Amino acid sequence: MNQKDCRQLIDDYLAWLRGGLSVEHFEQSCELTTPFLDRHNDHLQIYASTENGKLILSDDGYILADLRTSGLEIATPKRKAVLQSILNGFGVKTDGKRLFIESSSRNLGQKMHSLIQAMLSVNDMFVLAQPKVSSFFWEDVRNYLEQHDVRCSPRVKIAGRSGYDHAIDFLIPKSKMRPERIVQAINAPDKNTISSYLFILEDTREVRGEESEAYAFLNDQHRAISSDVIEALEVYKVVPALWSQRDKYVKALAG
Repeated sequence: MNQKDCRQLIDDYLAWLRGGLSVEHFEQSCELTTPFLDRHNDHLQIYASTENGKLILSDDGYILADLRTSGLEIATPKRKAVLQSILNGFGVKTDGKRLFIESSSRNLGQKMHSLIQAMLSVNDMFVLAQPKVSSFFWEDVRNYLEQHDVRCSPRVKIAGRSGYDHAIDFLIPKSKMRPERIVQAINAPDKNTISSYLFILEDTREVRGEESEAYAFLNDQHRAISSDVIEALEVYKVVPALWSQRDKYVKALAG
């Protein structure tokens, strides 16, 4: 792809984003429906309201309530710590019921983007395909990198050409043998999660440099990964690293 094609990708994404947004006004708040889908294929919704003179954007408690309905309580210290780690990466808070973020008219777009990313990440991180799974996929990837002495920084923010900040799961710095590597842990690989990652990579390409390598660890422990997912990643020069074959990537990541 040439530079014009890359810029067109950004324009097309933003046009899709604008076209998929709608808003409805209520007495005390505004309900913003986004084009992003949750695991039920329902559109994610954000609620804007004024509280104590501050503009608050929230999910109105949807994400955590949905997880509880599915039988997953964020009650243990380990799960609370993982949840807090995700939210910290996006600057999002929780009161135990809802996910929310403070905003102003100057940074409304950025804050909405951060909240949406947090909602998608929490949904992806905590959706367990099997009740007996004892650890979360992001933790599994982190432990895997640590066990093989891979030097990396978790939860790194990178500014994109669009003006949005993006949270990267793991950033492995450049070495004498290898260029910088970006690693994303994708627990539920589908069109939404893959498209979001590809947009991040294209939007941050100028900051990262053309030589950076990108990896996507795909959780195939409980279901097969679609060939469409693999092909989409390969088209954009992202290594589709199946978790079941993770030992194949140790040399490339640790170098």
